[in-house]
Amino acid sequence: MDDGLLIGELARTCGVSTDTIRHYEMIGVIARAERGANGYRRFDRDAVHRVRLVRRAIAIGFSLDEIARIFKRRASGSAPCREVRALAGEKFDDIERRIGELTVLRDELAAVIEQWDERLASARDGEPAFLLESLAKGESNETSDHHHRRGGVQRRRAG
Repeated sequence: MDDGLLIGELARTCGVSTDTIRHYEMIGVIARAERGANGYRRFDRDAVHRVRLVRRAIAIGFSLDEIARIFKRRASGSAPCREVRALAGEKFDDIERRIGELTVLRDELAAVIEQWDERLASARDGEPAFLLESLAKGESNETSDHHHRRGGVQRRRAG
């Protein structure tokens, strides 16, 4: 006879902590466990699939609140598929925006590194090049156009 999984077994199988399982149960993203005569939680084996589904949804950007809301709507007989799709679209748009911001940051940092390499190349050993101070002066912006024309930054060791 299969009595289900103890909380530790479920947690180990899914690669999460027992606290995570308790939290998921409390907010309703997994079904409440049955309690044995000894008071131990026994989760249905389907909980493994549900926990893995929740972990994957979190990994692609869904919040636990969103997941819980979706599961509650589904449990009440609703089909929240269009909401799920809309949420995924919002998450995609957010990632695209963040990628754009990171691309700008990468290009700025490449220009700073290039400018710093030039400073270090013209500085004598032991002489300060005031690299961080150059950020406050905005000197890295002067090399930005040069960086884009050159197509990248070469990182070399300065001694």
